[in-house]
Amino acid sequence: MGATHRLSRLRGNALILTNGGLRTSDAKVAHGLIRESNRFKILGIVDSAFAGRDAGELLDGRKRGIPVYVDMDAALAAVGIPDVAIIGVAVSGGRLPDTWINLLLDVVNRGISVVNSMHQRLSAHPEISAAAARSGAEIFDVRRPRNQEELHFWSGRIFDVETPRIAVLGTDCALGKRTTCRLILELCRQSGLAAEMIYTGQTGWMQGSEYGFILDATLNDYVSGELEWAILECQQNASPDLMLIEGQSGLRNPSGPCGSELIISADARGVILQHAPFRIHYEDQAHIGTRLPDLESEIELIRLYGADVLAVTLNRTGGTKHELKAVERGLEKTLGLPVLDPLDAGRLQRLLPVIEKFRRDYPQLGPVTRRDRPSSGGTR
Repeated sequence: MGATHRLSRLRGNALILTNGGLRTSDAKVAHGLIRESNRFKILGIVDSAFAGRDAGELLDGRKRGIPVYVDMDAALAAVGIPDVAIIGVAVSGGRLPDTWINLLLDVVNRGISVVNSMHQRLSAHPEISAAAARSGAEIFDVRRPRNQEELHFWSGRIFDVETPRIAVLGTDCALGKRTTCRLILELCRQSGLAAEMIYTGQTGWMQGSEYGFILDATLNDYVSGELEWAILECQQNASPDLMLIEGQSGLRNPSGPCGSELIISADARGVILQHAPFRIHYEDQAHIGTRLPDLESEIELIRLYGADVLAVTLNRTGGTKHELKAVERGLEKTLGLPVLDPLDAGRLQRLLPVIEKFRRDYPQLGPVTRRDRPSSGGTR
């Protein structure tokens, strides 16, 4: 059975493994699934550091009825055998620390299948794969590269897609772009807009998003084509009023610059930019001294790429509510744009007029990439 087909049928009850890291930024897979998942029903979290607590309360103060268990014995005694256990962290470099191996061996020895969110292929790990073979557990390496014959090369058909597209970019990785994208998606749908999200990471797929691909598991030559194909597929099947594209990393993050594809190859003419005002250095790069760019220069860079920043959303980590409000006011005055905390539902509503104006203006906006001749199938 092909890997793509195996993943497409993956559904069911799940425990999430965070192994002491639930409240770190590495646990962004867990955080996304705690907030929402249409693919898995989350039964609980296994994390000895926070046993007895509610995962939602730990994440953002909202009780979600997802308990945290001290170990697998406690979890299984409470909820029974799940369909899968999900590795809920995505550490820099994509390799699991050695401290995880015994936990994963314990899981597969019980016959429980594992959904692996890391680059490191557990199916190629000698001990874990052997244990899975003995117990009948399956290993699903979500970020395993697809076969080349399954991939699409960029064709230019993106210029025939008339649905407005907004890329949710960020100045860095691990600062909430996917969460903000999904919150905006829900906001649009509640307001009557038929919006769709194009996921670009493994958590978006695990949450059940229908259209997208896993960017950092895709051969570089095919990233633009897979992005274009996801948008074309979304247009054909859903014909939405608006598409929101989940960003990855940051345009100037030296460990993995990313984002220009979403503007240029996806012809996204609007950007909502996520920023961490209390973060000084790029994620996991303080020891190197690489500093985050200032917002004004990042907005100008995006403009030079051919898109407009419509609003700025803020990651609240590292500051108090009072400090965050002060930052919002200061940036709004400096930038002349809406600036807000996306986790504040009341503030998030301020994006609706911005999005509506973007949609109204969209037919008059030229394509990001200049072309010598008009599209054969579009109206622009």
